[in-house]
Amino acid sequence: MKFSATIAIGLSTIAATSAWEESCTQFKTIYADGTELCEKMWDDSFTVVDDESMGYTMWFFDHDANPNNEITAAIHGNSSTPEQCHLKYFHKDVPGPEDDAMTECHPWQNSACCNSETVKSGAALNAAYGPGYEWDRCGPMSQACERFFVQEACLYECEPSAGLYRKFKEDQFNDPDYNEWQLFKMPIKKSYCNAWYDACKNDYFCGKGSFFECEAFYWENEKAKEEEKAAAALAASKAKENKAPNPGIVVGLSVAGALAVAGILSSIVLIRGEKSGNPMFAPQNLEPSENAVST
Repeated sequence: MKFSATIAIGLSTIAATSAWEESCTQFKTIYADGTELCEKMWDDSFTVVDDESMGYTMWFFDHDANPNNEITAAIHGNSSTPEQCHLKYFHKDVPGPEDDAMTECHPWQNSACCNSETVKSGAALNAAYGPGYEWDRCGPMSQACERFFVQEACLYECEPSAGLYRKFKEDQFNDPDYNEWQLFKMPIKKSYCNAWYDACKNDYFCGKGSFFECEAFYWENEKAKEEEKAAAALAASKAKENKAPNPGIVVGLSVAGALAVAGILSSIVLIRGEKSGNPMFAPQNLEPSENAVST
């Protein structure tokens, strides 16, 4: 199911760094039963009913006979499926058949509000709504548990009757929270939710069990990661600066080195001159000249 991407930030770096890891808890700790799971995971999108004849199912096997059509007729007095999809995200405008590529959400192949490409695999459905909304944020789930998440995603994307429970109607467009994708209290069979709970009770989910909260934790965690990277980069830069030699010392060493080289070269020239019989500094002539005056 699609949710608005509300970015919740503002916690300290330390809290945000550890918040996500600390939030992962077993389903049986988060939810008391299947009713809590279905009603809490997507906030008020679903409501669980005891009367099986008045609740929808998220999965069936005969694509020629969608049992949810009977539930719609019982609740809304209609004898056929809705002629419009109503929900608007990846959805089609009107329900219709899909081709044989519709393998993941195959129960809805004959009449679907989804395109087969949108629901081509469980992995595609898991990643469809963007970062933070993956159902396996706390690690890989058991196959039995993950199948229920796939089924819920198929119901939301493909079930024509789901649009009857769109939270905001067309005439509510002035509402500040108005959107065309959110569900509100779609009745679900209690037996289905209990089966979901039994399949997932030993698996892990995040926070207090709401996808909204999970998405918020995701962005808090990402913000903390970016802050840690920035801090590490700053520390590395300062360490590099501290290791750099003092400019004055560098200049002094350079001058001293140049003088030393000049001295060595001068010595070489002197030595070579001496050896060749042309010393640069010849001995002084100490004999008196003929013109010298004797005393």
